[in-house]
This record gives sequence, C-alpha cells and structure tokens, in this order.
Amino acid sequence: MILRKIKLFFRFHWIKLLVIIALILVTVSLVILISLGLRSWQNIDPWFREQTKASLPMSLYLYSVGGMINGVVFVFLWYWVLFRGGGLQQFTHAKKKAVAGEDVGVKWQDIIGMEEAKQEALEVVKLITDRAQLQRIGGKILRGILLLGPPGCGKTYLAKGIATESSLPFISMSGSEFVEMFVGVGASRIRSLFKHARELAYSEGGCIIFIDEIDAVGAQRALDKGFGGTTEHNTTLNQLLVEMDGLKDKDFNVILIGATNVQEDSLDPALLRPGRFDRKIYVYEPNLEDRQKIYGYYLSKITYDKSMDLGHLARRSVGKTPADIANIVRESTLIAIRNKKDVVGLKEISEAMERIEMGITRKITLTPKEKEMTAYHEAGHLIVTYFYQPTDDVFKATIIPHGPSLGAVYAPPREELHDLTRDMILGHIKKALAGYAAEKLVFGTTSTGVGRDFNEAAKLAHNMVWRWGMAEGNIIGDYMAIPPEQLSEDLKNKLNHETQKIIHDCLKEANELLTKEKTLLDRFAKELLEKEELDYDQIQAVFNEYGHKRKT
Repeated sequence: MILRKIKLFFRFHWIKLLVIIALILVTVSLVILISLGLRSWQNIDPWFREQTKASLPMSLYLYSVGGMINGVVFVFLWYWVLFRGGGLQQFTHAKKKAVAGEDVGVKWQDIIGMEEAKQEALEVVKLITDRAQLQRIGGKILRGILLLGPPGCGKTYLAKGIATESSLPFISMSGSEFVEMFVGVGASRIRSLFKHARELAYSEGGCIIFIDEIDAVGAQRALDKGFGGTTEHNTTLNQLLVEMDGLKDKDFNVILIGATNVQEDSLDPALLRPGRFDRKIYVYEPNLEDRQKIYGYYLSKITYDKSMDLGHLARRSVGKTPADIANIVRESTLIAIRNKKDVVGLKEISEAMERIEMGITRKITLTPKEKEMTAYHEAGHLIVTYFYQPTDDVFKATIIPHGPSLGAVYAPPREELHDLTRDMILGHIKKALAGYAAEKLVFGTTSTGVGRDFNEAAKLAHNMVWRWGMAEGNIIGDYMAIPPEQLSEDLKNKLNHETQKIIHDCLKEANELLTKEKTLLDRFAKELLEKEELDYDQIQAVFNEYGHKRKT
C-alpha cells in the first residue's frame, strides 16, 4: 500500500518535481557564474571598472524589475494551465476533493430512525471492507447502491455513515453538478470523477462516490428534438453507465452510492439493472419507536425537561421525518429563548409543532364580518373532522391568522396508517369541504378562503376515480397511467362525472351534519370569537357537554 502511494505521488507531482530540480540547477549555475565573474573582475582595466560601477545600479534595477514582472506573469500562467485546469479543462473537470472516511464524522450510532435500512447498509459495509474474502469465493464487488425514499429521511446521512464505517475516501457530489448546456461537458466531468476515484482506490484500497439527487443525471433518456439539452443529458448518462460497467484494465474497488426521492421508475432502466446498482435500500419515515429514539437524540443536545414523555411526542409526530423532528426541536429552543426560559418543555415543543404545521402568526386586523366568517369556517372543519375523521385528533382550532390562512384546525393523525380505505379518503374530502358548507349554511355565501380546501378535495376525488378505482360507477383502473390522448372523450366525461359526484356527495353529507348540529356549530364559533384559540381539552369539553362521542 505504501509503494502504491509513492507511485501515485510521483504520478500526480512529477511536473512539480521537475520544476524544483530545474530551479536547483539554475541556482547552482548562477552561483558558479557569479563566482567566475568576481574572479574576472579583478583583472579588468581600472577605468572600465569604474565606469561599470557607475552604471551598475541602474542596470540591476531595470533587469531585476523587468525580470520579476516577467517571472510573476510566467509563474501565474504556468500554474493556471497546469494546476487550475486552464479554462476549458477546468470547466469540464469535476472539482470535488475526497474526504477520508474517518473524517466524515457520521458514526453508526448517530444514525437513528432507520433500523431496517441500517441493517442493509451494514451488510454493504462488510462487503466493501472484506473484499478479499468475497474474491476468494469468486464473488464480485458491489458496483452501486441506490438509496430511495422521501426527502428528510436520512439518505445522505446513511451514505456518510457507510463511508465512516468502511474508512474509505468519500467524494460527495450532486447530480445537478454534471448538468450543463454544452454537449460533452457532463460526460467529461463523469470521466474526471471516476478517474480520480480509481486513483484513490488504487492508493487507499477503495473509494466511495456519493451522488445526491441522482435523478438529475439518471432520468430516463429521450430522443433529442434538436435543442441540445437532451443530447447533453443522454451523453452524460451514457458515460455514467460505461464507468459503472467498469470497462477498465483493472477491477478497482470503486462504489457509487446514489440517492433520490423520485419514483424508481423515473430513472433510466439501464441504470437500475444488476451490475450497476446491485443493491437498493429504501429509507422511509420512521415508525413510532424510531421517532421516540430520534426525539431522545436531538433533545439530548439541548437543555430540556427530563420529565417530558418522549412516547407522547412520538405519537403526536406521525408521518414526521428525522429532518422534521430536528426542525421541531430547533424551533422549540427559539421559542424557549423568546419566552425567556432556560429549559425546553412540552409547551415549547407543542408550540413548535403548531408553528411549523400552521405557519407563523400574522398580525393583521380582520373586520368583524371576516372574523365571524372565519370562526364558522373553522368550526365547520372542527366538527366534521371529529365525526367523520376518527383517525385524526383535533388538537387546536384558531382564528388567529397563520401563514396564508386566516384560521386553522390542527388535527394530526393519531396513529400510523400505511394504507387508506375509501371511507377514510371520503372523510378527508368531507373535512376539506366542511368550511365551505358552514359558510354557505350560515351566511348564504362563501369566501375565497375555501380555495385551498377545494384544491385538496378535488385532488383526492380525482385520484379516487382516475387512479384507485373507487368510483361508484362501473369504472375500474388506473387511467393516470394512460396518455390522455389515448382516452376517448366519452370515457373522460364519465371519469370527470364520477369525480364530481364524489365531491357533491361529500358536500351533501357535510352540510347535513352541520345542519343537524347547528347549535354545536354556533357554540364553537362563539367560543372561537371570544377566545380566538381552543386547545384539545377545551374542544373535548364542549363535545362532552353536548353528549357527543367520536365514531370509531
């Protein structure tokens, strides 16, 4: 290994060594010439010697200044051409430096909330580090590992953990760094990157390349229609495929780790085949136990109330990613500082969740009419959620403007659901339309505040009919998978009719419930107008007062 490093050093720095040797030879030559000149100085005519002394300062000044300027210009140009890429070379070369695995700093115990993915990754680490044993039984090294999952779930963190555990050089890049408008630039950067990685693997025993958002360079290829951008993408992807095939003289221990949050079928099939990405690791949102561990990890970095129930926090954070939880803890510390507290407690964590979910409070003045309409709008959401969406807990209702909304109902899921039934989706649509139904019932008109609600309801109803086969009519299939131009106008009209039918039926049920519970609707609107915010206990107390229990 030491001999390889010495050979690699000479391969990288032979020009520098030649320059140093040349400078030494020039210096020795100057010393010899000066010595000979001083010896000859003693034998020349005295008159000529005096004349030379008189002109010597000016000559030395001119020659030295001119020589220094020429030397600086020459050295700068020489350095720029040989070491900085010389313009086009710099433009087409990948400029990322490798980091030693032990310097990445992400230890295995720091990776929390993805136990299944960690087990898969640990097996990958063993295959990378125990390459000799793998080759003894005729196996081949892994070419690539693809990390798939939603944003914020820890794909980049896991890749860094693999580099740390394997103690190999780690080169991290983004897929967008290979994308250029000039054809051939991306492919050149791919070649430069893998060349650098092979040299590191030769001297260090292996190298890991991590390309985040690999879909930017690995998306499916398409026919170029003459604009150049498609050709550049295709050329870059083709070069990546060639490099991953390992069509080289030697089989270097270079592993490519790619990460993406797009659908797997969005990537080019040639990139996904065995021999390129040999292993796929799915990194999804953490479960209840993992969320509790993540809260413990991030809270351990701040001063917090040790009596706080982390299990309760985990249950309130269904669907939250590790990045979301880190953001909640970070926001809670800011809230504690703002409230002049030295310890983060449950109140600060809860306020951070609501602040992130609903947006920052806006200090605007509503007219009495706007405030009353907003109160009834949110009361409608609250009541329909309570009766028709039992999977969600209504933690807060407010008519204080948050973000773009004049009011909000905060109702996070009470448990993890990995699949939704038709009734559950209909409950979401009824909840979305409840604000519109309440405004129409009380005031006989509606406001622009229903815009986002309609957007949510329309998307859900559309997917129910077009994708999930949940229409009441005899229409079954995923019509989103078929290009629109291949669908007949009659079929499109039927699909759209079924979509509208679902929306109208849900609106009708929401309206019937609010009409039946008009007294309860008036009571919640009154409470909101008086207090502006209602928390979980206050909401539950009103329902208990009227003798209502949730559907199960």
